[in-house]
Amino acid sequence: MAKILTDAQLAQYEADGFCGGVDVLSADEVALYREQLEAWERRMGHNLDFPEKSKSYMLFNWADAIVHHPRVLDAVEDLIGPDILAFHSTMWIKEAQTPAFVLWHQDGAHFHLDPALHVTAWVALSEASVQAGCMHMIPGSHKGSWLEHEDRPSKDNMIRRGQGLPGFEGQPGVPAPLRAGQLSLHHTKTIHCSAPNDNTDRRMGYGISYIPTSVRPTGPARPSALLVRGEDRFGHFHPERRLRQEMSSEAIAGHKDATDRFAAVQNAGFAKA
Repeated sequence: MAKILTDAQLAQYEADGFCGGVDVLSADEVALYREQLEAWERRMGHNLDFPEKSKSYMLFNWADAIVHHPRVLDAVEDLIGPDILAFHSTMWIKEAQTPAFVLWHQDGAHFHLDPALHVTAWVALSEASVQAGCMHMIPGSHKGSWLEHEDRPSKDNMIRRGQGLPGFEGQPGVPAPLRAGQLSLHHTKTIHCSAPNDNTDRRMGYGISYIPTSVRPTGPARPSALLVRGEDRFGHFHPERRLRQEMSSEAIAGHKDATDRFAAVQNAGFAKA
């Protein structure tokens, strides 16, 4: 029996490669995590960006709390089972009334993981409406092959290397709007994108890549991952240590090692069908 997802959500994920509208964070939790993130931005004098926006759970209490949140993990467990690794995460912040966008892409096209069981949990810390630039999905695309991506970097493309799928421009897709405190889930092969934020508030979402512990890396580099639920009986990944003190020297060193390992995986090239 599923822990949190409804039969309809499970059926949609199986058929379409995504589902949404899953309530996971309370209003108080949303307010706390957003305030913790934005307090750090105020102290630093700039918005969260690379490298801290990647694998933020290794640096910040708010991100650690979300990655380990029982309701988030319950939703993920309903899809991939009880032994779960956090493989990667990215904090996606689109400032209000700005042209930032994400091209059509598949999350796992450059992760070199097998089998393709990675699920992205996208947790909204603010409204992610159509107006705010929510994700759009192409239903059923997760049942196809990996597609060839190309690098098209630009100052407004939120994916730093600009990875995107040629030939999908103008596709409307299906919007996946979320209220603050909700999450959506999408398969690693599901083709998706997002448009600029025309709303009056920041669009803030924490995208977390979860995999079952049985998944293995296939490229020449050995990436790291964090065990967040259950048991890892395989040891395919370099183990990350859970955050003990926010932004400590230990945390910063561990974060650098993990992001360097992830960059080595990406630099190895795109996965092939």
